[in-house]
Amino acid sequence: MARQYLRKPPVKHKTRGLRRSIGNRSEIPMNREEDAKQTGSCPSQQDFNSCPICLGPLVQESYLDTCFHKFCYNCIVHWSRVVASKRTRPSSSVKCPLCKTENFSVISGFDGTCFQRHYINQDFENRFTFSKAHKYRLQCYYSEPGIVNDIFDVLRFWKSRKYLQSNVWLHGWLKRELQTLMQEEDVDVVVHHIHGVINSFLRRIEQTHLLKKPAEAKQDNFRTAVFDAAKPFLLARTDRFVNEVELFLASGLNIDAYDAVYMQRLGWNTPGGTTSTKPAEEPSQHVGVVPYLYIFDIDSDGAE
Repeated sequence: MARQYLRKPPVKHKTRGLRRSIGNRSEIPMNREEDAKQTGSCPSQQDFNSCPICLGPLVQESYLDTCFHKFCYNCIVHWSRVVASKRTRPSSSVKCPLCKTENFSVISGFDGTCFQRHYINQDFENRFTFSKAHKYRLQCYYSEPGIVNDIFDVLRFWKSRKYLQSNVWLHGWLKRELQTLMQEEDVDVVVHHIHGVINSFLRRIEQTHLLKKPAEAKQDNFRTAVFDAAKPFLLARTDRFVNEVELFLASGLNIDAYDAVYMQRLGWNTPGGTTSTKPAEEPSQHVGVVPYLYIFDIDSDGAE
């Protein structure tokens, strides 16, 4: 899957550049009104809400990501397939039927706070979907850092040598985190890589002189190792990801219990829809992927 990293989880969070371009719904009509004044025509409000392809009212209003012309979702998807069928080679872009600008994705479901982004070269029927657990974890990455630090004491984890105890839930937790942040279902190779780096580091501490180092030094070395392993895949989210890895390890909890404590501190309901600890129920319920613009906003950590 070709991912276009623009210079880009549903809750009320910032959508930055997209809000400036899409959120102000008057922007496109304003441009059309200016054109109308120049041509002497006076289009009706109905014209603004018509799909240029089917000429009917917009159904599941969608935008192309570069020119922001709007269409019915099914119309622009069908258009993309027709264009693709006439090409001899697969392409990751499609030209807008109106202005012929190259576009790489279709943006739909925009409500002022979140949206769905579907890349042109993806299979629209078989794209990866987020469970409520994925959505909850994506929201966590946009919460204030350190909100559960007083519950899960990371430094105590390193001082007490709890890291010598194997964490049987780490692999599954890493898989969910990476699926959430990378917005891909098949992350097994990346999970294996990062999980291997973590286990290798912890074994090395146990077997070498690193065991005698101060807790702070071991923590710094661990963070550097995980950061270097994850950075090529997570880009601007890497530093926060490393924080979350430490918190999960320091908690000593299984995934369900960890989720329950995290959400209780944030004041959220569990994915199961109650304030009790029933997060294990939610992975069976799925919703469409709702990526956040900030993930693709920058390529460096720390610049919020």
